[in-house]
Amino acid sequence: MKVKYFAWVRERIGIPEETIEPPAEVRTVSDLIGWLSSRGEGYAYAFETPKVIRAAIDHAHVRPDAAIMGAREIAFFPPMTGG
Repeated sequence: MKVKYFAWVRERIGIPEETIEPPAEVRTVSDLIGWLSSRGEGYAYAFETPKVIRAAIDHAHVRPDAAIMGAREIAFFPPMTGG
C-alpha cells in the first residue's frame, strides 16, 4: 500500500510518501501508526502523540480503529486549522 505524509508529519519522517507492506498483525490505522513508529527515529518523532494524527484511507477520513485491509492509500496528517 502507498502511505503519504503531510505537513509536519512529512517533515519529521523526511519523505512525502512510500510504498510499504506491513506485517499481517497490523490490522488498523492505530496498529499501523505503532508499526511505523518502530521503523526509526523520524517515524517515532512524527507519531509521538498519535491522538493528534489524522488519517485517511483511499481519500476518506477514518478513525484510528479503522481496518486497513484492502487499502490502496493511507494518508497521515496533523490537525488542520484555518482562517
